[in-house]
Amino acid sequence: MAENEAWQMTSDDNPLQINAREGLWLKGDWHLHSRHSDDSTNNPVEKIIGFAERLGFDYLTITDHDVHVAGAVAGHTWADPAYRSDDLLLFYGAELTAPRGHVNIFGIEPYDHQRIFDRRNDRDWDLLALKRDLGIHWSANHPVTSNHYGFSFDLADSIEIWNGPMWPKNAANVRVWDNILLSGRMLGARGGSDAHHGVPDAPELTTPWTPEATANYVGTPTTWVFAEDRTKPAILASLVAGRASVSSNPFNPRVELVADADGDGVAEMMMGDNAEADGGPVRFEVRLSEGGIAGARYGVTIVKNRAPFATLAVDPETRIARFTDTPAAGETSYYRAEITGPQAAYPDIPNSMHLSADMVALSNPLYFNYDPDF
Repeated sequence: MAENEAWQMTSDDNPLQINAREGLWLKGDWHLHSRHSDDSTNNPVEKIIGFAERLGFDYLTITDHDVHVAGAVAGHTWADPAYRSDDLLLFYGAELTAPRGHVNIFGIEPYDHQRIFDRRNDRDWDLLALKRDLGIHWSANHPVTSNHYGFSFDLADSIEIWNGPMWPKNAANVRVWDNILLSGRMLGARGGSDAHHGVPDAPELTTPWTPEATANYVGTPTTWVFAEDRTKPAILASLVAGRASVSSNPFNPRVELVADADGDGVAEMMMGDNAEADGGPVRFEVRLSEGGIAGARYGVTIVKNRAPFATLAVDPETRIARFTDTPAAGETSYYRAEITGPQAAYPDIPNSMHLSADMVALSNPLYFNYDPDF
């Protein structure tokens, strides 16, 4: 098969069986600001958490700017009596705000963020040692913005490739990620709303869409994580492994990319998996679930090794698209999926769907012949 060709299976072909794994899909937002960030308005902690609970989110991280409190996030955001939930898994985090860029730090339990803030201008190898000593997750924020990510990606455990609802500005973030993947490095991707302002209690759709408050809030975008169980360690482990996908809002489809690498008709690979390519054909499936518009016609762009590889149509009934390809033996290859189509309505944040244009969701990659230690 030529490099720029793919085979889309007909509806008569048998779908791949899924190799069942223990786990569940959980949705959340990795990047939010409350009133404890000086540039945030109308966004108390209790409002953010209450909104996420009402919408059925599973996990959340409020990542206030540490520079606004001289690094003392533990005494501000974390000490806020409202920073608690019986329904959400709340991570401890902050946005490291440094001259070299912005980083989201995630912790399962409270950690000494002051140490990171005080050493934010250290050399990267010293920060790597500090990260390991504290046992925290280091996530590269919006690498191509005015507050770009300027630290080494060797520090990063994940990368934010979808920041806020406006899709066009995020294409450059995805390009940076593709460059990293093409180099042979496996790096899990996530989204983050980066919301700084609270939505009105009764938002109304206006044209043109003006206040950011009616366009960006919890879940714009939403990151879905496939975790072994509903615990914070499992969620972070899956984020590192790339067992995640991003949707422009929580009512849009969740995308899954799976593959049958050994030809037995069972999809044993899911996003984040790395298999040895032996020169034989591999069957892939793109599956949509968890929302969207019934009967809508969604399109899929398959990206292989940074370049568009195939354009597919999702079957409106099965919500599946299929293709095959032959990853080269002895060479690294990766595949990821981007989903376009109509935006599902987000009633509480109606203007977000306009800003996302037709970009509905994207997947983490499937890998072939990668060195997991790279």
